[in-house]
Amino acid sequence: MSRAIVFRRLLVPLATALVLSSTGAIASSAGAIAEARSVPGASGPQPVRTRAEAGTGAWTGTWEAAASGTVPAPPGATIRNVVHTSIGGRAARVRLSNRLGTRPLRLGAVTLALRHPDEPGSPRALAGSVRAVTFAGARAVTVPAGRDLVSDPVPLSVPADADLLVSVHTPADSGPATYHRSAFQTSFVAPAGDRTGEESGAGYTATVGSWYYVTGVDVLGAATAAGSVVALGDSITDGTGSTSDANHRWPDLLAARLRGLPPHLGPGVLNAGISGNRLLLDGQGPSALTRLDADVFSRAGVRTLIVLEGVNDIKGTPEQRDPRALENAYRLLVRRAHAHGIKVIGGTITPYGGHAAYTPAREAVRQAVNAAVRTDRIFDGVADLDAVVRDPARPNRILPAYDPGDHLHFNDAGMRALAGTIDLRSLLTPLGAGPRTPGPSPR
Repeated sequence: MSRAIVFRRLLVPLATALVLSSTGAIASSAGAIAEARSVPGASGPQPVRTRAEAGTGAWTGTWEAAASGTVPAPPGATIRNVVHTSIGGRAARVRLSNRLGTRPLRLGAVTLALRHPDEPGSPRALAGSVRAVTFAGARAVTVPAGRDLVSDPVPLSVPADADLLVSVHTPADSGPATYHRSAFQTSFVAPAGDRTGEESGAGYTATVGSWYYVTGVDVLGAATAAGSVVALGDSITDGTGSTSDANHRWPDLLAARLRGLPPHLGPGVLNAGISGNRLLLDGQGPSALTRLDADVFSRAGVRTLIVLEGVNDIKGTPEQRDPRALENAYRLLVRRAHAHGIKVIGGTITPYGGHAAYTPAREAVRQAVNAAVRTDRIFDGVADLDAVVRDPARPNRILPAYDPGDHLHFNDAGMRALAGTIDLRSLLTPLGAGPRTPGPSPR
């Protein structure tokens, strides 16, 4: 019997609930955690500032997972989430979420550690690296339903391009767990007891392919002055089609390109992709417009946003037949990002000819949206992903060399092509640097 099957049998047989919330706010605690402030015209959590930021450098996101839904969680278990950094720092803080939960979430203990570099497929921590994660000085904390929480600074030197272990113990049944379903990363479960401090990982006898509760890791240090880049997208950004446990999603490969720059120039890269996500409608997770506050604006040090959303609006049910609806949604997204000082790069929608959902009418919508993205100056910059990955002989399809077989997503080579399309200079130039001709008003 596989570890994954063992874990599923441990779960309470509750129906998976998806509770979509656009009004969650970051929980406040005395001391290190500040209460989120509401912003007119925006919903959800706002940027968090902690006392540790004063005079010690800037907090910057190094890793993110967007909350995509809920799933029953086993009371009394410890989940060891494996996450991969884009940049490093001299301290860290952890973001945990009960954003989509329906009951208060009791966290009995949380730890942060470096995964042993010689055992990349195991739950084993590097000796001496396990650190207790606290919240206003307390190890245990209760997170109200609909809320996110940011930890106190954790004194751990975090390398770039490394695996971290975020271990979370939930001592009681707190209801449905907020999670990121499609991690394309194996994490580990200890079915009973607080195993958060365990270095060997021997107690973690089951595996899971999702991230539970943890939605981000930030790092602190002078080398984080370049800030961070958020990739907002659907399953293509989430990593569908790429090799699991290899960090070959296109945002990972973009981060690898950026690590070739001097440390003070290379920003962190945050993956806010959700498989099945749409620009306009809730479904697989809140829509892109609904989750901007939680998944983009509340993140630390965000300078640039890359948007690849729209194919599920075009091919989903109900389908979006009017290109102008997507174009106007892009414009709204850009206006909201600009209000936060964030530059926006728009990606053209990639082909999916040969997929079961493809029709000529839907292709006409995709082509119209892409034409607007290229020529109407909706965004501050354009990443013409469609042009790079399409088959010249059949432009409504992706190149066979990039196709994992479903004619929609991308294998590792395709992910590398997507990452290679992003102009690194566009990520390093701040909003307002250089002329930008405003695009036309919404139609």
